[in-house]
Amino acid sequence: MAFRGHDEYEDSNKQGNFLELLHWLCDHNPEIKAVALTNAPGKLKLTSPRVQKDIVSAIASECLHVIIENIRDSFFSILVDKSRDISVKEQMSVVIRYNTTAASLKATIDQLFSTHSLSISNLRDQGYDGASNMRGEYNGLKALILKENSSAYYIHCFAHQLQLALVAVAQKHPKIETFFTTVYRLVNIVGGSAKRSDLIRENQRLKILESLSIGEISSGRGLNQEITLQRPGDTRWGSHYSCLINLITMFSTIVEVIEMIATDSTSTGTRGDACISLELMLRFEFAFNLYLMKKILGISNELSKALQRKD
Repeated sequence: MAFRGHDEYEDSNKQGNFLELLHWLCDHNPEIKAVALTNAPGKLKLTSPRVQKDIVSAIASECLHVIIENIRDSFFSILVDKSRDISVKEQMSVVIRYNTTAASLKATIDQLFSTHSLSISNLRDQGYDGASNMRGEYNGLKALILKENSSAYYIHCFAHQLQLALVAVAQKHPKIETFFTTVYRLVNIVGGSAKRSDLIRENQRLKILESLSIGEISSGRGLNQEITLQRPGDTRWGSHYSCLINLITMFSTIVEVIEMIATDSTSTGTRGDACISLELMLRFEFAFNLYLMKKILGISNELSKALQRKD
């Protein structure tokens, strides 16, 4: 959930989760309302972006403290992975940030251990992806830690290896690569603005209501939930599977919205992509590959879940 809102002015209807929750708290707690927001002494509202970030940092510090206390002198493992920030730049998250050479990663881990009085001799497992700076036989992070503790076994997640295999195979097959390029383009077009996303949801809602009224589908708990066409991750092919299922479910709705964009005179810069995408997705080859990859990814998705089970 986004902590801050894009528009935090007082006349905004969506100020972000922090301020919205603070308003709710004030409405239900007179003691807080007496000293918060408009009733705060002077300009001391304590709602600035800097204050909100300080609160997040405090919560993170408290969570980390509890985790460290639970570990104490027990054996433990470390996991290091990268995440993407809002600018779609990959950065090391949680433990490691910015500098990704093996030596700098090792120095950061050493500093973390020192800060929280953790002993590297209690480390029993290290888990990373397959990048050379991580799993390098001589100078990788794995090797640097093993030099100090031979019991800190390195494990490359089997589910992650499966994802990498799927990516490699898909990229080597021209028609499948073209298919996913078209899917990415469709996601960008229909999800390119809040207006189009709302249009997709509304059209799909009307179709579900129509299908319910004529008995084509049944209603019940957990059925006919609102779905969207979300961007699949680069290596998390479980997200590709979900994307393809939603694409099949909303196919007619997406076609209608793409047709509207392709003929909308105000959609300059997008009409060309919409026309090309519409032509491609109405071909038999696209439908064939859509159902083919749904079946294949359905099998690999079950395998991926099995590989992530504790047993």
